Amino acid sequence: MPTQRSNAAAILGDRIRDARITLGLPQADIAHLAGMDVANYGKLERGQSNPTLETLVQVSTVLGTDLGALTAGLTGTDMLPPSERVFTAADFIEARGRRNR
Repeated sequence: MPTQRSNAAAILGDRIRDARITLGLPQADIAHLAGMDVANYGKLERGQSNPTLETLVQVSTVLGTDLGALTAGLTGTDMLPPSERVFTAADFIEARGRRNR
């Protein structure tokens, strides 16, 4: 069984699911309106996919939800899987400063 990709994917999926449930519509209807396969839409809600920006815009438009609201707060290394540790520009500058001393 597939697992969630990251904390960010799980939170995004929960927010999308909540918006859909608030509308009282099944996954199949939202997927159809967004031009998606229902299986792929289900993966999005379960946090098992890495959607493109275009897909996120389509889904948020169908749901009548601002994309910014769906993605608010999904920054920081704790949102990524450990295998995809990202070093920030601040990390880089600090390391470069230590190296040049």
